[in-house]
Amino acid sequence: MNETSNEAKAPSQRTVIRRYSWLAKYDRDTINSILDTALVCQIAYVVDGQPFVTPTNFWRIDNYVHWHGSAASRMLRAQEKGIPVCFSVTHMDGIVIARSAFNHNINFRSVMAFGEAQVLGEQEKRAALKGFVDKLMLGLWEHARQPTEKEWSATKVIRLALDEVSAKVRTGPPIDDDEDYALDSWAGVIPLRTITEEVQPDPRLRAGIETPAFVTNFRWKG
Repeated sequence: MNETSNEAKAPSQRTVIRRYSWLAKYDRDTINSILDTALVCQIAYVVDGQPFVTPTNFWRIDNYVHWHGSAASRMLRAQEKGIPVCFSVTHMDGIVIARSAFNHNINFRSVMAFGEAQVLGEQEKRAALKGFVDKLMLGLWEHARQPTEKEWSATKVIRLALDEVSAKVRTGPPIDDDEDYALDSWAGVIPLRTITEEVQPDPRLRAGIETPAFVTNFRWKG
């Protein structure tokens, strides 16, 4: 699916963006770029009539987003039964200051997907978790001690197909009412971004262990 944002269409009725529809993006390139520069998502689901929203780490492999957790987790035990879930991710890119209080806004990029969660088998789980660690930082998986069988058995990985998915993106300056452009109020955008700061070694790090180059050179792409 390589449609441009002007050509792509909503894949289903429940993914159609109706509120501020001009912000809608349905092309896979936009959706993937938002997902691949995020680490935390929110998973909404219902268990015994009670709604929950769980923030968790996630990663994308091809047409699926994945998340993991303890095998004892209520969230994963519920989701592995194939219950409907709603997945969402949001980047906040700027505070938009308008001339009218009603027109203040936020520049953002978001993705929402619907579907049924699927639990991965043992071999798929192991490959997917390696992909997650490598997404976080290339080289990190091989650097660390490998999981024990006990650790593997205590972990589950869930995935959701990106079949019913859409994005919403707002960029640019404020949009004011025509008559408000004559006001003396300042208007503009305060950009926001995630930055990578100086590495902080573990206080219990043994003397003589140097910081690996892949850590020193790491810059988050979000």
